[in-house]
Amino acid sequence: MAQWRRVIDTNLDSMFNMTRHVIEGMRQRRFGRIVNVSSINGRKGQAGQCNYAAAKAGILGFTKSLALENAAHGITVNAVAPGYCDTAMVAAVKPELLRTIVAGIPVGRLGTPAEIARMVAFLADDDAGFITGATFDVNGGQYLA
Repeated sequence: MAQWRRVIDTNLDSMFNMTRHVIEGMRQRRFGRIVNVSSINGRKGQAGQCNYAAAKAGILGFTKSLALENAAHGITVNAVAPGYCDTAMVAAVKPELLRTIVAGIPVGRLGTPAEIARMVAFLADDDAGFITGATFDVNGGQYLA
């Protein structure tokens, strides 16, 4: 139970707590960009990671609902669902499992944090005003929704 709670707190509750502190100011200004970070595992699930997949899937539902609630206020809310990237978390995976993961990525490699950041920056840009409630998969083709 403690592990479940820790993962939900880290990935879902933290997003809610951050959003509630900025949303009113955005409404008053009639402008805002919120970009939430989910995961490929929130889109497709992952054996052995029910807590993580549930938290990341929850981010997607939160994103869609918040987008609907705030579009008329000039606020866009979107999500990015990264695939496996070259990060410390992925580096901790056993090498044989990591080889299997990379073999399942059509582009043949892990993503980079910079590639994810470029998608986030695009969605945060003033020019992204007609995009809201969407989830963008940045995963090298590993999961196609």
